Amino acid sequence: MRAVRGREIGLVLQDPLSALNPLLKVGEQISEVLRCHFKLSKKEAKRKSFKLMKKVQLDDVERIYNAYPHELSGGLRQRILIAIALAAQPTLLIADEPTTALDTTIQKQILELLKKLQKEFQLSIFLITHDLGVVSEIADRVYVMNTGEIVESARTRELFKNPQHPYTKALLDAMPKIEPSLHPNAVVGDEAVT
Repeated sequence: MRAVRGREIGLVLQDPLSALNPLLKVGEQISEVLRCHFKLSKKEAKRKSFKLMKKVQLDDVERIYNAYPHELSGGLRQRILIAIALAAQPTLLIADEPTTALDTTIQKQILELLKKLQKEFQLSIFLITHDLGVVSEIADRVYVMNTGEIVESARTRELFKNPQHPYTKALLDAMPKIEPSLHPNAVVGDEAVT
């Protein structure tokens, strides 16, 4: 299974605090994947870990490498999980609610990071989420599931414009709508809404 887990498929879980080993420094957890899959020395694994940490937009990598999970913020921990998931150079990244526990600003940064990494590493990303806003931002194709069954599948833009299944329609109807009249100074395109 090791040839598949990590090597073919990387996994980013919803809660990085419970996904990371609390007894190991986060850098050791990245290095462990590299050493396991590529038979690297400790020194080489640490060097590659630093590179991966920079790829996921972490600064002060020496300090973070030597930190325990509980010493880092949720956004930093999530970036560590992404680095771990990418360490073995998978072709598929499964991201299970990767932004749920994060505030809106960090959520946006993580989504932008995933899009950037997808292009850079030529990854397929399988994003599991209940957040249709996130789906509309990042997904190329959507599979809507209800009680464990796929009830609809379409390109993202088409699904949002023309949902077919009653469950999909109900989900989209339940999305909060921002009324322009509530935001008199909001800008839509190049025009101010008044």
